[in-house]
Amino acid sequence: MSVYEERTYGERWAGHYDGIFATADDDQIDFYESLAGDPPRALELAIGTGRLALPLVGRGVDVTGIDISEEMVARLREKPGGGGIEVVMGDFADVGVDASFPLIYLAFNTLFGLLSQERQVTCFRNVSEHLDPEGVFVIDCFVPDMTRFDEQNKRIGATTLDSNEEHGYEISVHRPAEQRVDSHHVRRLAGGETVVLPVSVRYAWPAELDLMARLAGLELENRWEWYDKKPFSDSSSWHVSVYRKPG
Repeated sequence: MSVYEERTYGERWAGHYDGIFATADDDQIDFYESLAGDPPRALELAIGTGRLALPLVGRGVDVTGIDISEEMVARLREKPGGGGIEVVMGDFADVGVDASFPLIYLAFNTLFGLLSQERQVTCFRNVSEHLDPEGVFVIDCFVPDMTRFDEQNKRIGATTLDSNEEHGYEISVHRPAEQRVDSHHVRRLAGGETVVLPVSVRYAWPAELDLMARLAGLELENRWEWYDKKPFSDSSSWHVSVYRKPG
């Protein structure tokens, strides 16, 4: 039985996250900025170390964040400008803020970090309650691919070969009946240390996410393959979905 809990990600990844995911995609920041309203305001669910929030703040967007991980937020506070961002400590699925926003976003599969369908539906409903009329909820997630796993629903594979001293690999177990994948991302660092970074996800196909949105009173407005607005297609492995709250 897995001992992974939703807060485990922040506890274990905080010290390594920025070294693995160092910068934000300019197309992603442009996309969010264009939806942030006037004056520009946004709520980031699972703000983490500020990889997305800090460049948005640099563009003049007033960003509020929610995160359950004290370790992740401590990393944000250490960065230039990180001390001035309002962060509410708590479960992002609860959207525990006393305000509404023209833009709420949840990036990089993080919706799947809520480990049941019920929790994901709860997140959509709470987001809807905190959107301005005509406001939008933006998520980006992978499109599930069952071919990644072998006939025993396992995956072992190299993910990085950074140098002669550094590498990473993934060990994953797939539970298709639960739509869940439990993984260890194992990294050997240049100094010889090996770290194990666990992550578990409860994945969902785009059509299931669209139903969650409809249950929350939101409407799918657009779906692209990425923030550069490349069209979403049958071959897309990722999607950026924009859900709008009716006025």
